[in-house]
Amino acid sequence: MPTMLLRILSACLFAMAAAHAGAQNYPNKPIRMIVTFAAGGGADFMGRMIGQKLSETLGQAVIVDNRAGAGGAIGNEAVAKAAPDGYTLLLGAAGPLVISPALYAKLPFDTVKDLAPITLLAHVPFALCTHPSIPVNDAKELIALAKRRPGKLNFGSSGTAGAPHLAGELFKASAGVNMVHVPYKGLAPAITDLIGGQLDLIFADVNLVKPHVESNRLRGLAVTGATRSAILPQLPTVSEAALPGYQAGTWYGVLAPAGVPREVVARLNAEINRILASSETRERLATQGAEPAGNTPEQFAAMIRTELDKWAQVVKAANIKLD
Repeated sequence: MPTMLLRILSACLFAMAAAHAGAQNYPNKPIRMIVTFAAGGGADFMGRMIGQKLSETLGQAVIVDNRAGAGGAIGNEAVAKAAPDGYTLLLGAAGPLVISPALYAKLPFDTVKDLAPITLLAHVPFALCTHPSIPVNDAKELIALAKRRPGKLNFGSSGTAGAPHLAGELFKASAGVNMVHVPYKGLAPAITDLIGGQLDLIFADVNLVKPHVESNRLRGLAVTGATRSAILPQLPTVSEAALPGYQAGTWYGVLAPAGVPREVVARLNAEINRILASSETRERLATQGAEPAGNTPEQFAAMIRTELDKWAQVVKAANIKLD
């Protein structure tokens, strides 16, 4: 065998052995978890909760690093370009991972090619709520009213192309109705205007509207998840109430740079799923209106691909354009 080829082969074998040894000893230093949104929001809560628990189970500090900006692209790019050694993780959210690719021709990362899914953490469904003056009591009646008044009903959201907006667009397309979208800078001002009667309806996080539904300032019609919400169990899902198969909301998961050793992915998957199964974690998630999930890396990867296709179709059908 030529000397040069022998050297190359030896170097490759050494690198593989070193990588395997590193995976076997993982982790032996602090882990950085990048969160693509600012401190104080749902993603930050999720990252810090999982990070704290991982620190306890892995015996190494998990440091949350908030990298907000560009709709999550800054944080996603940082993880995509990090060394694939398991010491940089992403607390990923649905918007930046599966909606942004449908909105921007160029992104500094590829969700499928550049990131390795580890596990889905939780789903956060929305509640479909109306102002009490709207003469409907359930989702079917809302659809019937919207068909009688095409283009007359409006719905608020946290902003154009955000998950609450797309939940409304999916509802419109599934029901075959025409409603006017009114974007806000966040859900809080939209909910305030809905309570004040300036809006007709909204799709918003269940924990944000729960007190207003319970005080009858808003009328809850349904939730957008696959199952009923633990904190608003009286509300049916949109799927069971009116539109079979309808599902929307947001979700969070943990990912790593593509190429991370399989042993590291397996270790993190097992530890995080164990955390998600604990009653303490489930109770903390419930306070945020989040429903714990947990799955295999393969299942999470398949879900991401399905979500990419689903929301690309919604964006195209609604002709959503960003400036």
